Amino acid sequence: MTLHGESRVPSEAKRPMPLLTTRAKIFIGTWNVRTMWETGKTSQIAMEMRRYNLAVLGISETHWTQAGQKRLATGEMLLYSGHEEDNAPHTQGVALMLSKLARNALVGWESHGSRIIKASFKTKKEGILMNIIQCYAPTNDSNDDIKDQFYERLQSVIEKCPRKDLTILMGDLNAKVGIDNTGYEDIMGRHGLGERNENGERFANLCAFNKLVIGGTIFPHKRIHKATWISPDHTTENQIDHICINKKFRRTMEDVRTRRGADVASDHHLVVANLKLKLKKNWTSGQTAIQRFNTAFLRDTDKLNEFKIALNNRFQALQDLLKEEETSMEDNWKGIKEALTSTCQEVLGLKKYHHKEWISTETLDKIKERKNKKAAINNSRTRAEKVQAQAEYIEANKQVKRSIRADKKKYVEELATTAEKAAREGIMKQLYDTTKKLAGKYSKPERPVKDKEGKPITEIRQQRNRWVDYFEKLLNRPAPMNPPDIEAAHTDLPIDVNPPTKEEIRMAVRQIKNEKAAGPDNIPAEALKSDIEATTNMLHLLFKDIWEEEQVPTDWKEGHLIKIPKKGDLSKCES
Repeated sequence: MTLHGESRVPSEAKRPMPLLTTRAKIFIGTWNVRTMWETGKTSQIAMEMRRYNLAVLGISETHWTQAGQKRLATGEMLLYSGHEEDNAPHTQGVALMLSKLARNALVGWESHGSRIIKASFKTKKEGILMNIIQCYAPTNDSNDDIKDQFYERLQSVIEKCPRKDLTILMGDLNAKVGIDNTGYEDIMGRHGLGERNENGERFANLCAFNKLVIGGTIFPHKRIHKATWISPDHTTENQIDHICINKKFRRTMEDVRTRRGADVASDHHLVVANLKLKLKKNWTSGQTAIQRFNTAFLRDTDKLNEFKIALNNRFQALQDLLKEEETSMEDNWKGIKEALTSTCQEVLGLKKYHHKEWISTETLDKIKERKNKKAAINNSRTRAEKVQAQAEYIEANKQVKRSIRADKKKYVEELATTAEKAAREGIMKQLYDTTKKLAGKYSKPERPVKDKEGKPITEIRQQRNRWVDYFEKLLNRPAPMNPPDIEAAHTDLPIDVNPPTKEEIRMAVRQIKNEKAAGPDNIPAEALKSDIEATTNMLHLLFKDIWEEEQVPTDWKEGHLIKIPKKGDLSKCES
């Protein structure tokens, strides 16, 4: 078992809203997409997720290996879990795709192999989490040992969810529970589909034991809105994908039904549940994320001159203030920092990160056309109409695949051209970034951090506390028992103890490298170098005060520790 987490950024506090309320509603879904190991498939799934306004989408049969998390270009977060072995086959696999709302409420998540994944989210009800378990069960014809192993593992995951929490179990269970609810009245209604099979018996027993209500059986709908899977010849329909909720929170679930309009070329329909629920942002830090200034504008002469004028005006106002009033070194530094950051904000603005979506509008039109062909299948009234619509859908899907492959090829060629141009012009940063995209090599997913006893830590806050504890001990070592006895020098060495001169400051500012991340003060190097003379004069006054007071500003004592995994067991802080 592996566990993972992602730190969150706080927002301003809002008035808490009760968990059970008619004013708050979210939608969650589950979908067997048949594969995500196909060019452009992830983007198509994300488009459908946004179209149906889903907070969380559980995905079965991703065919991805390993476990990890990734941020999509459109903002969604994908948590995935697959086969952990090296050179594992691209089969099975589960994932959870999170909207921004759900991403901000994420408390932690766990991967449990290629068939089960779990994530926990903070809700507005104090002390109550929403646990979502997405799974992909073995088929009804699978070996009994494989089924037993799956249900044993699923049971161990469910029973670790606190009874006070809201628990959702969903996914492709490959289980037909049927219409007859005799003996299972507490956990299912009579609005299911078909007759119960062996997997359905196992699934119903699991739900009864854990008091999980099977949502698809308790809401009356037309047959077409109950069926979640359709056979390739479109003659057989079954209800094998389910969304369940623990009985304690049964009234939180308002509806469960399939959405036949959703389309990613799968033989399964998207299943959506409406919940009366409000998620809450998970605070894990006392700081907001630093947003970078768009220093690229300083390459433009007009913008550079505008920046110089604005900065000089602020520096002049600060110098006048220093002459009129008695100010401390700390006030002097705060004035310089405010002058620089305010000018950056006013003239440069914040840097916007544009993630270029490589799928063309022509391909999007073809995807829309395929969706229309699926609607034609769903609305067919005769067998002949359905066969014709199905043939047209297959052809439309082939066109989508061809178009996506062509888009990908064009995107790669554009990257190669950009890399060649960057190499010719000596823009090494752009060359490195583009080559990295071309190679398709990304850093390995961050492994779960373990506590001192070697147990994986589930929650993000606890993971952060573990890192704090580790670095406190690493960086605050006790003094040696036997300090070295070094004989003092007979004469004082000729060391210049005068404050730094303007020339020394000017040289140091010039030597700062561009395009490097700013520190906690968020002052970019390009801003300091925009008008070296003005910056030198202000820093000279500041350094003089620092020399006299023998103190540095409080901000300078703050630093950010960034952990960089190297080799070995990356779940250990020591690695």
